[in-house]
Amino acid sequence: MKKNAKRFFTLLTMIYLCLPAALWAGGEKAVDLVVVADTRILHSGIMKYFSDLYNTNIVLFAVWAVVLTAAYGGFLGLLMDLIMSRTGLDLKSRKIVEH
Repeated sequence: MKKNAKRFFTLLTMIYLCLPAALWAGGEKAVDLVVVADTRILHSGIMKYFSDLYNTNIVLFAVWAVVLTAAYGGFLGLLMDLIMSRTGLDLKSRKIVEH
């Protein structure tokens, strides 16, 4: 019984994973679809740089996105640590007690 149940769930998983490839929502039109950032109305230098980068080199844009997200996360973590230490909550000397 367990062997049949395992085969059944394996089959369902395979169907679930292959289903998006079988269902093309756009049909033949999906090949002609191109997503670009509109740079006609941008005047700011940094916004124009990132939108042009998105249009021309998506890999470098993705690298920038990862680096900036990590930098923002580090900055916000340090800022919150500073704010919490100023309010009297010192999380550096916290003792971890496991039950």
